[in-house]
Amino acid sequence: MSSWFSIATRPRVWRRALAYGVVVGAILIAINHGDALLRGDIDDVRILKMIITPLVPYFVSTLSSVGAIRNAEGTGGGSMR
Repeated sequence: MSSWFSIATRPRVWRRALAYGVVVGAILIAINHGDALLRGDIDDVRILKMIITPLVPYFVSTLSSVGAIRNAEGTGGGSMR
C-alpha cells in the first residue's frame, strides 16, 4: 500500500506531469498573456502569474495519475489520504 506522496514522486508520474505542465502551461500562457506579451506590457505580477500557470496542469496531471494508480492498486481512488 503506497502513500500518496510516494506515488506522486515516482519518476513516471512526475515526468509525465512535468511534460504536461510545460506544454499545457505554455498554451495557457499564450492564451492568457499573449496579447500583453506582444504589447510589451510585462510587470512583476504578470511574470509571477506566468510562472505559476504551468503548476496547474502539473498538479492536475499528478493528482489524476496518483488517483488512477491507487485505484489500480486497490488502495483507494483519488483521495489524498
